[in-house]
Amino acid sequence: MTDDIDIYYDDDADSTVLDDKTVAVLGYGSQGHAHAQNLDDSGVDVVVGLRESSSSREAARSDGLDVATPRNAAEQADIVSVLVPDTVQPDVYEKIRDVMTEGDTLQFAHGFNIHYGQIEPDDGVNVTMVAPKSPGHLVRRNYENNEGTPGLLAVYRDATGHANEIGLAYAKAIGCTRAGVIETSFREETESDLFGEQAVLCGGVTSLVKTAYETLVDNGYSREMAYFECLNELKLIVDLMYEGGNSEMWDSVSDTAEYGGLTRGDRVIDDHARERMDEILEEIQDGTFAREWITENQAGRPSYRQIRAAEKNHDIEDVGEDLRALFAWGEE
Repeated sequence: MTDDIDIYYDDDADSTVLDDKTVAVLGYGSQGHAHAQNLDDSGVDVVVGLRESSSSREAARSDGLDVATPRNAAEQADIVSVLVPDTVQPDVYEKIRDVMTEGDTLQFAHGFNIHYGQIEPDDGVNVTMVAPKSPGHLVRRNYENNEGTPGLLAVYRDATGHANEIGLAYAKAIGCTRAGVIETSFREETESDLFGEQAVLCGGVTSLVKTAYETLVDNGYSREMAYFECLNELKLIVDLMYEGGNSEMWDSVSDTAEYGGLTRGDRVIDDHARERMDEILEEIQDGTFAREWITENQAGRPSYRQIRAAEKNHDIEDVGEDLRALFAWGEE
């Protein structure tokens, strides 16, 4: 563990900080619904901010929550948690900017728009981040099971001198301090999160799987065997890594698999791959990726739609759909 990292737990957070405060949760998607319900169950005064045309309004009300427009929700709140997608956050902020007053807290679950200057909050407003490291449905499920979800805490601006205390109290109210909350910065969270997504979690892994699948199929192996060996079994390996790191995985697989992985893995992810990772990180650090993504959205997402369509039409999707339908776990 890095010596200078601070990790906070339940005993480090003062829940009474939120006793006289109202939290506006803007958005009711994956993170929004979990934050709002967990806050409400923790006794925090919550209002959900949604457009009048939003289909989520009925769901939020059915869950027993007060609902208002984003502007009205922000106007009555002391803490505004912005949990709508990154791409619409700047527009949403402009709609609530003039109703946020000095001493309020503007909070995020990802630092993209603050770090890259798409949102520049007014002086006098705390700017914080509480980011559970899990999809929202697990944040909610863990809370209901009296378990915790690890999270991150960052303070971009401490206008009141109490931003850290407010962020910790919020993290406790949604269940994160039960597991542990790591203190970080908006820059570190944003850049490492984007890199992890692009180089490993969403980009690297999917490309590795597809390339391995194509290699087997192109060399005469059945599509079904290629799917099982290169995609289906990946979950089993990742579960072992999640439970106990790489060492747990190596200890659990056969000696043949371990030797093959240890001697061949670096031939696949070699110095060339490392150079590409360095390039990807540099594009994140210097803002190249952010500018590209912002421009893509401003243009109506033409490249995104084309690439996404090609991904959905890959052969591995067809064979996977057919195979999953044949097995009981495919119905879960």
